Amino acid sequence: MARTNLNDLAAFATVAAERSFTRAAAKLGVSPSALSHSMRALEERLGVRLLTRTTRSVMPTEAGERLQRTLAPCFEEIELELAGLTDLRERPAGNIRITTDEYAVGAVLWPALRPLLRNYPDIKVELVIDYGLTDIVAGHYDAGVRLGGMVAKDMIAVPIGPNMRMVTVGSPAYFAARPKPRHPKDLTDHSCINLRLPTHGGLYAWEFEKNGRELRVRVEGQLTFNSGAPMLQSALDGFGLTYLPQGQVQSYLDSGQLVQVLSEWSPAFSGYHLYYPSRRQTTPAFAKLIEALRYRGPRQASKHSD
Repeated sequence: MARTNLNDLAAFATVAAERSFTRAAAKLGVSPSALSHSMRALEERLGVRLLTRTTRSVMPTEAGERLQRTLAPCFEEIELELAGLTDLRERPAGNIRITTDEYAVGAVLWPALRPLLRNYPDIKVELVIDYGLTDIVAGHYDAGVRLGGMVAKDMIAVPIGPNMRMVTVGSPAYFAARPKPRHPKDLTDHSCINLRLPTHGGLYAWEFEKNGRELRVRVEGQLTFNSGAPMLQSALDGFGLTYLPQGQVQSYLDSGQLVQVLSEWSPAFSGYHLYYPSRRQTTPAFAKLIEALRYRGPRQASKHSD
């Protein structure tokens, strides 16, 4: 039977329950004559009489009673499921998939997600670490986390962290045998620990800026990684200079395990943003996530805002 006939089945169930076209029509918001016509059309399609009509009442036939017994629990289950969807709309619950880079997970995401997930156990979050500029729509992600300057202009972007600074660091043991670079171009004479980014088609060029002058330097060395943690460890072990977020290395700078160079070439830039494709109505779970992650501290103005 065509799906459009479900309306007629629902109408029949109401007539069978009310035993009256007048009362059933009032419930359904139609005229008694239109309802009666629909029931006759339903009977013709099924090839069986469902209702016995008299001047005073309407009673289900044996076939009508059988159909009523079948339909009643089905429509009750549908109503319960619809009520459950309403509850889901109002209650923070559901799955949220986010693409992000490794450093953002520990520095920004996890500190905010920890209390959120404890308070809302029905919210489930999947974090996929990816250094590529993933298409979140094609990848079926709810949102992405990237630095402000890497967010496309057609995305809605919410700042979730302070401005950042990339720094060049090496261990005291490394510098014991080599002079410190005074200019970014001096890095070509050093062993540097590289980062490979899939969307850049090769090794990441280190970015520097001083007094409005920008430089990108392609460095060389023994080691190349596709994430920050092994870059940090190999720098601590004296295998070369590396280029990482200041927050990731600050404790090692404070303890003297690492030494920063070229600091005057490392200005602050827009920090991490949560981005998603449109301002369409968000789920309660996603709205809670945005509020948990939103950065409210001091920062420089960003080109993207929510």
